[in-house]
Amino acid sequence: LPIYSILVPLYREANVLAEIVKSISALDYPREKLDVKLVLEADDNETLAAARAILLDPCFEIFIAPRNEPRTKPKALQAALPFVRGEYIVVYDAEDRPHPEQLRGAYAQFVLGKPQLACMQAKLAIDNKKLNFLTKHFRAEYCGLFDVLLPALARWRLPLPLGGTSNHFRTDLLRKAGGWDPHNVTEDADLGFRLARFGYETGVLDSTTWEEAPEKFDSWLSQRTRWFKGWLQTFIVHMRDSRNLREQLGGRGYVAFQLLIGGTITAALVHPVFLFWLVWDLVFDGLSFSGWFESLETSIALLTLCSGYLASAALSVKGLRRRGFSSALFVVLTIPLYWLLLSTAAWRAVWQLMHSPYLWEKTEHGLAARSGNESR
Repeated sequence: LPIYSILVPLYREANVLAEIVKSISALDYPREKLDVKLVLEADDNETLAAARAILLDPCFEIFIAPRNEPRTKPKALQAALPFVRGEYIVVYDAEDRPHPEQLRGAYAQFVLGKPQLACMQAKLAIDNKKLNFLTKHFRAEYCGLFDVLLPALARWRLPLPLGGTSNHFRTDLLRKAGGWDPHNVTEDADLGFRLARFGYETGVLDSTTWEEAPEKFDSWLSQRTRWFKGWLQTFIVHMRDSRNLREQLGGRGYVAFQLLIGGTITAALVHPVFLFWLVWDLVFDGLSFSGWFESLETSIALLTLCSGYLASAALSVKGLRRRGFSSALFVVLTIPLYWLLLSTAAWRAVWQLMHSPYLWEKTEHGLAARSGNESR
């Protein structure tokens, strides 16, 4: 087996540090072949103290990221990249609980795959013990994305946005692609399309990493704002030379980029506009189809909203069923309300992009009880 590097970026994670160390220690991979780097910030004294208090296996190393701006997760990963020793790299977040055989499974796929296979994205799933409105929708989103959409994109050989964790890379190809963009606050989405522009492929690994979803609205809003802001950054950066992007991704890949990144952002931004438009017509005109303009106006609003709701519901239903969560299907009935929250985060992201583009709003981990689904 080759040396496998594991990067774990940590910031203010003293309360969950022992858990991620335990999860990594449970991986079925020879300790002498592991190169684990706990990437910490120099001023995070609490997490540093917690790391030094644990009797770490020799395969673990505490790596201190430089203090320079921007203070982001991809900056920390990029700083550690020159020092990794592994032929392969995987990134885990502080709250992650990967399946014990995930490294072996990813390595097997790399051996069987083509030389241009640069990344294997493991599936992410939510294992909060107590579910509320936000976490139910979060779980449904993850099921739709990682169990339905991303596997389909991989089968169709289309570029796909990576998840923020549990992405396994060939180290040499990752370096050739430039690693992570320190200024992009959703470095995963950016990197997924950049790998495709270099002619590399990404697959989906049939192995699950369980995560914790934010249970409180303020935490959820901060995280989702960061995601939308990062997708906006990704779209703007890659569209600086649209013709070059199309040549590198090909026609199908270019359309996929527009739909996945541009479409997601646009849908969230225009959703409240069309909803208000439709409600206004309903209240004052009774959804009038009397004239051609009124008919066109109402039809556009209805088509936009219904197609978005149905697409989101279809992904969620299929994903929940694949995960064995069929009893949770009723969550799709409240998608219109959840989309209003998504729109709030999207417009907040636009504001942040103009005023604080590289602000990284930290998502607090270790706040929710976990269900113990790691064996699934």
